[in-house]
Amino acid sequence: MITEVSGKKVLVRVDFNVPLDAEHNITDDTRIRKAIPTITTLLNCGASVILMSHLGRPQKKLNQDGTINKNKFSLEHLVEHLSTLTKTKVYFSEDCISSDAFDKSLALKPGEILLLENTRFHKGESKGEDAMAAKLAKLADIYVNDAFGTAHRAHASTTTVAKYFKPEHRSLGLLMETEIANAKKLLDSPKRPATAILGGAKVSDKIQLIERLIDFVNVIIIGGGMSYTFIKAKGGEIGNSLVEDSHLDLAIELLEKANDQGVDILIPEDSVIANEFSNDASYKTIESDVIPSDWMGLDIGSRAIQQYSEVIQNSKTILWNGPVGVFEFPNFAKGTFAIAQAVANATKHGAFTMVGGGDSVAAITKAGLENEVSFVSTGGGAMLEFLEGKKLPGIAAIESTEYVEQ
Repeated sequence: MITEVSGKKVLVRVDFNVPLDAEHNITDDTRIRKAIPTITTLLNCGASVILMSHLGRPQKKLNQDGTINKNKFSLEHLVEHLSTLTKTKVYFSEDCISSDAFDKSLALKPGEILLLENTRFHKGESKGEDAMAAKLAKLADIYVNDAFGTAHRAHASTTTVAKYFKPEHRSLGLLMETEIANAKKLLDSPKRPATAILGGAKVSDKIQLIERLIDFVNVIIIGGGMSYTFIKAKGGEIGNSLVEDSHLDLAIELLEKANDQGVDILIPEDSVIANEFSNDASYKTIESDVIPSDWMGLDIGSRAIQQYSEVIQNSKTILWNGPVGVFEFPNFAKGTFAIAQAVANATKHGAFTMVGGGDSVAAITKAGLENEVSFVSTGGGAMLEFLEGKKLPGIAAIESTEYVEQ
């Protein structure tokens, strides 16, 4: 990251898209805390720091009269907490590209912080609009992108803005550098055996990732709703479980490709099934391929837990993306929390472990084990696309030689 910033104004794209409750209190400040090292480093190097971020999807959740709900999606709710974390007064601008933003940026002194209002209040943000990006660029001398969670979005504040700064005046932030370094550790030089744990609802969301993982891991553990597409593809009876019938042939192709390359894909032998999608439903454990027609699989069973845990604890490199059950329901959380514990145990014994994707991060946090793994990624979709081998627009823009003088 650029550190020769004394006396300079630095525009930093952070990912402050944090959850708020009905009273606008922050319920999980992980993303803010992860950005603090970059912010404080710049401040300590004599910069004034201008922060920009999005919060939620205000353009898709308009008021009944078609206007933006500025109160619900305002970054002003974060000012006090950010000030506490940085031990610095934080100024706030009511807009990110208005005269107010420009005037407050101009007045900002070294060691001070200005937080701009939600970038997504402007339609030009998601469109990657040049006009908006150019206005943002006029606020500062240097641009730093530290928002890994949005690096896969070609938005005005994440990608387009970079070209209005000379290549030597733009860089990745410390968090971005850490995210990339950990992902490359997984991709380029995994210690073996290497295991990937994939959960979540749909095979279709993970096709490219599975194909990529087959090339460099030894074992792929499957859980969650996506497992029932594989089970049905192999001829099993899955009852009322979640399934993607249009991807049954693909599931077989993935199994065959893995087999050809000596990679084991493990599918849960048994499942905890319920007669309805509810924590209060009746439930029991049964083999995964003989689920009755009016029942559905909501968690992995005890035999699957034992098998998966043994594989995980004997692995030296582990990627976990996606819960293996409906962990939001206490009665169907046992499998996911057992996986979290197994990953933490493997870490204690020297394995490199990386957890990414909103639900798996939420799960390991809920289990109280987020500090017991090697690395927790702040990027869900961004991490997946990076691991799939895609070039993320937010990173490509920093590395580009393109420069547009204003």
